[in-house]
Parts: sequence; C-alpha cells; structure tokens
Amino acid sequence: MTAIKRTFWGLLALLSLLWLAAEPQLFRTAGFFPARQLAVQYSGLIAIGCMSVAMILALRPRRPEPWLGGLDKMYRLHKWLGIGALVVALVHWLWAKGPKWAVGWGWLERPQRGPRPVAETALEQALQNLRGTAEAVGEWAFYAVVLLILMALVKRFPYRRFFQTHRLLAVTYLVLVFHAVVLTKTEYWLSPVGAVLAPLLALGSWSAVTVLLRRVGADRRVQGRITRLHPYPGTHMLEVEVELPGGAMGHWPGHRAGQFAFVTLDAAEGAHPYTIASAWPGSDRRISFIIKALGDHTSRLPALLRVGRTVTIEGPYGCFTFDDVADDGANDTANDRADDAAGDHTPHQIWIGGGVGVTPFIARMKELTTRPESPQRTIDFFHATRDHDPDFLAQLQTAADAARIRLHVLVDGRDGRLTGDRIRRAVSSWRDSSLWFCGPAGLGQALRQDFAAQGLAVERRFHQELFAMR
Repeated sequence: MTAIKRTFWGLLALLSLLWLAAEPQLFRTAGFFPARQLAVQYSGLIAIGCMSVAMILALRPRRPEPWLGGLDKMYRLHKWLGIGALVVALVHWLWAKGPKWAVGWGWLERPQRGPRPVAETALEQALQNLRGTAEAVGEWAFYAVVLLILMALVKRFPYRRFFQTHRLLAVTYLVLVFHAVVLTKTEYWLSPVGAVLAPLLALGSWSAVTVLLRRVGADRRVQGRITRLHPYPGTHMLEVEVELPGGAMGHWPGHRAGQFAFVTLDAAEGAHPYTIASAWPGSDRRISFIIKALGDHTSRLPALLRVGRTVTIEGPYGCFTFDDVADDGANDTANDRADDAAGDHTPHQIWIGGGVGVTPFIARMKELTTRPESPQRTIDFFHATRDHDPDFLAQLQTAADAARIRLHVLVDGRDGRLTGDRIRRAVSSWRDSSLWFCGPAGLGQALRQDFAAQGLAVERRFHQELFAMR
C-alpha cells in the first residue's frame, strides 16, 4: 500500500510543483478573477493528469506491477486516481461556472476585459477559434465522467453494466484531452509542466483508443477448453478446469502460485478476475479456477458452463507469490535487502484464507508438492469459512498433508471467528513469520491492525491480495 500511496501523492506533488514553476507571479496575483483563472488552470491540470495516469493503468501494463505490488494494487491506484480526478474536476467546474453564476445573481461585478492577445502563429489562432467549442464539449464530458465514475463506484450496479459502460470513459477522456489542449495556457507547453503533460496526454489517448478497440491485454490472451466441472454444494463453489493448448489458439506463458487471470466465461458478461487454483507447469497443460457464487453471474455458472466450452483466459497477473520480500522494497533496510538477495527469508509462513480466498493457497500447496522448497520452511494454514463442504475440506486436508503444511480449519458456526489472538496461540513463532492473507477485506484489515498492535512489521511481513477490481 505504501507504494501506491507514494505514487498517488507523488503525482499530485510533481504536477503541482511544475505548475508553480510555470507561474512565477502566482503570489503577486491581485484580484478575484485573475486568481480564478489560475485556479481553473491548476485544477484542470491536476484533473487531466490523474485521468491520464488512470487511463494508462487501464491497459494493465506489466512494468509497474512489481513496483506497485501487483495488478490488484495497480487497480487500487487506478480507483484512487479516478476518485481524485472526479473531486478535482468538480472543483475545476465550480471555479469555471461559479463566478459566472455569481455575476448573474449580482454577487460579483463583471470584470472589464481588455482585448484578447493577438495570436502570433496560425496554431495559436486555431486554438483561440476552438475555445468556445472546447468549453462546451468539456462541460458535457465532465457531466458524463461524473455519472460513469459514480456508476463504477456503486457496487450495487451490476458488473455486466459496469463492464459495458466503463469503457465509455475512454470516449469522455478523449474529449477532455481536446478540452485541455485548447484551453491550457500556451506558455505552459513551453515549460517543464508542458513537457510532462504532453506525453501524459499522448499516452493516455493511445490507451483510450486501445480500450475502445478492446485490445487491452490482447497479447496475454489464450483460448482454452473446459475439461472438468466439479461443484462443491456446501460452499457454493465451482471448480472449473481448463485445458490450454498452444499453437494458433495462443500460448500460455506459465504462472506462479498466487497469481490470477481474467477469464471470459460469457462474452456478454465480459472478463472476470479469478485466482488460479493450480500449479504450473501441468503435465497436461491444464489450469483450474475455483469460483464462488457471489452474484448473478457466478450463481448462473453451474447451469451455463459445459465441458468442451471454449473460454478466453488473459494473464497471468499479480505478485501474491509467497516470496518473503516486502511489497514496498523502498522501505527495506540494507540488512533486509541483503537477506532478500541471499534468499534468507522468514523461516515460517502463516497463510490465512477466508472463504474463496483459499484459492491461491491451494495452488501453492500443489506447487510445493511437485517442487518442494529447499530448505523446507514450516507453514501454518488457517482456513476460515462460514460454509462447510466435507468433500472440499477433505481435498484441502489431502493437499496440505502432501505439502507438509499444518492446516487449521475454522467453521464460523462451529469454531467461532478467526482472530489474531487465535493465530498467535496456535503459532508460537508468529513473531518470526510472514503472513499471507486472501479473503474478505474487512477481516484482512482487522488482522493487519491486530498484528501491527502486537509489534509485527506489517509493511514488510503482512501480504494481502486486494482482490477488488472496481
């Protein structure tokens, strides 16, 4: 989380400092309307900057993943940037429209405008001629952005509709790029702020076009065929096994336990992220996903899917790969980095899988069974669940035994809720352990805070998958 916080606030700080450098007379500006012009320019710069980076992240680029801690963290940053852009764009809109309303209501006196500066080039003249159009389309694009971002943030809005409508943000972004290019002060483009803003707009526009052409992740897509469906009625989960042939249908690059993929099981619904529940390489090039019925789409899957059905898989993504290296390496001490480089990681791991969050740990157990670690570390695996399926728990115990892992199963109605205190009583070496959590965000946050209060260096030792893509 530290990396995405640093990136978010660092972007705002960078754009602010560059803007300040482009406005050396800022603190000598007198009068409301000159200050209003500066506020409009500044808020517009911050809003379009946040939208541009969010649009670039929408492409699911590979290079930032290790730095930010995985695609799940990148999507959290994407969400923060969207909210930040929305808030600042609202401020921008109020600075642009509010004084006009105040003049109409008689609260402010209309300023005396001098002649508009004479355009020195044909480009400046063209931009001046487009100002009215840019203001009008920018206003309507702002209204569309507000609506689309609010729809993305409201979880009650069905994922299918979110998938269909969120792409429209790429259209509104391109309109706002036109708005920004025309209305940004000409002097900015010849300053350092312009040297940063111009490539941001160019990359953001390229990203928006890629989104509209539905080419996001196209080079990481493969087609596979469902070979097995295994329901677990007691837990409302369905295991889907997919064979991934090579050749013309694409080549799966392989994955590590703990990673996930975007799976298109229904073209009308679009791609959903699911953690991979199998190790790689498999002798038969098959991977599996365990999907819990949590909504309309996932509840329909047992009736919708059939063996032999073709599905599209995009990935792999994620850095929840059981390496005892902090998510934010920038905060490591010199000794920490030396230990990491030497492979001297924690001698013990504690895994915590809440509900369907058990999936990455199943993949890791299979991986450890076929490729044991050397030296073997000790692992305690806590699986907390409200539902109970004897078949599923039996398979979980078999996998844990094969991987030499201590399994602790807690069924809420039978054993009570999982707490940090229960984990510490069961694992005496918890101070020397790393914790790996996948499950409900509320439980993860509670455990993180609990262990932090007990002195665990959670920034380094507590790893959590932020499995929320909206």
